[in-house]
Amino acid sequence: MKYLTADFGSTYTKVTAIDTDKCEIVATGAAFTTIETDVMEGLSNALSDLANKLGSPWEYDRFLCCSSAAGGLKMIASGLVPELTAKAARTAASSAGAKVVKTYSFEISRKEAEEIEQIAPDLILLCGGTDGGNRETVINNAKRLSTVKGNFTIVVAGNKNASEEVDRILTEAGRPHVITDNVMPDFNTLNVIPAKECIMQLFIDQIIDAKGLHQAQAMANNEIIPTPLAVLRACELLSMGTRNEEGIGEMLAVDLGGATTDVYSIAKGEPQSANIVQRGLPEPHNKRTVEGDLGMRYSLSSLADELDLHDVGAELGLTADELQDWVKACVAKPSTRATDEKESKMEKALAKGAVSIAIDRHVGHMKSVYTPMGQLYTIDGKDLTKVENVLGIGGAIIHSDDPAFVLSGAQFDPAHFEAARPKEPKFMIDKTYIMASMGLLSQELPDVALKIMKKELVLVN
Repeated sequence: MKYLTADFGSTYTKVTAIDTDKCEIVATGAAFTTIETDVMEGLSNALSDLANKLGSPWEYDRFLCCSSAAGGLKMIASGLVPELTAKAARTAASSAGAKVVKTYSFEISRKEAEEIEQIAPDLILLCGGTDGGNRETVINNAKRLSTVKGNFTIVVAGNKNASEEVDRILTEAGRPHVITDNVMPDFNTLNVIPAKECIMQLFIDQIIDAKGLHQAQAMANNEIIPTPLAVLRACELLSMGTRNEEGIGEMLAVDLGGATTDVYSIAKGEPQSANIVQRGLPEPHNKRTVEGDLGMRYSLSSLADELDLHDVGAELGLTADELQDWVKACVAKPSTRATDEKESKMEKALAKGAVSIAIDRHVGHMKSVYTPMGQLYTIDGKDLTKVENVLGIGGAIIHSDDPAFVLSGAQFDPAHFEAARPKEPKFMIDKTYIMASMGLLSQELPDVALKIMKKELVLVN
């Protein structure tokens, strides 16, 4: 069977021709995404690029799509305990097409309500209270939010015993809302899938309405999903396999883009030593984090601010001033590309730094504690020290002349032992940009998608 997949990205629209009978990628095409006019123009241009490579238009049986062209929904979360609210919100938003821009704890004040109006979110996740626990906070916050002006939808995912009253308050105020299951029905127990599904549906509705994807949706044989979800599904399949095809085992993937860096981990993340004790909320087995301040072009300035440019440059014989000048040039003109060996070195140094920071924020961190039994360690987050596979996605990694060097930023550093990074991983790259495409295909032909990934992904160390 012949498949065509399309990924409507913020910058590029990418298409992939797949022959599922032969388990192979036939060709890929790409063109600039035409958000300002009609995204179908960008699709048409990408298909023309594909046809040029094939010598004729690709005739397909099935057409599958994903999109990140609208960007993520701006989401605010409101709940009870700060740490629990923030973590539940980030987990629910992960891969569902939303980005958490602010979290509020306890009862929302008048000043905070005014701040919410200024932020102008697309979505508010209203949570708080375990089932049968505190009702007052989520009810009072519903009253406060019902007075906030703006075009946003509220996803109510708090104490189920307060849901009926919250529903009445928001209905009477004419505020669009959805009631779903509590994100934390019991203390230290996360239940984010129902809220995640609500968020994803709102994302799908928005990208189709706001970005002119009606025609693409009418052509597609699937419901258009967020691109990060497609990539996450591909990672899940590659890691865990199917009944008929073995996966590669636990893995990390880092997608280094021009504006953001996404990290995916498919791993239990349990403590790997008897003297390490888990603390905090449990982490999901399949986890995604997105860093909006780490990118190789649009957010390169904030990346440079996070890095010690003296240390970053020293490894490759570069000065901090040289790196800073390159950063300024790339920010001023995002289409800037490395044209000589020195510029390639600067790209590699900055890309490795971005990978290092993004992985550091994703993995768990250890602290030493002294007890009558001796020294122990606690870890907050996932212990990924035994993960054996790291996959690089995104242009700054796959187009580098030394992708293994860039991906070494993900590896365990004895000087910073508290970050539970992989100690001895294999490095692979998605050389032909197929992960989103394979995530789409995985929903129909998982065995085929897995075989293609295992064939197409390239080992670089």
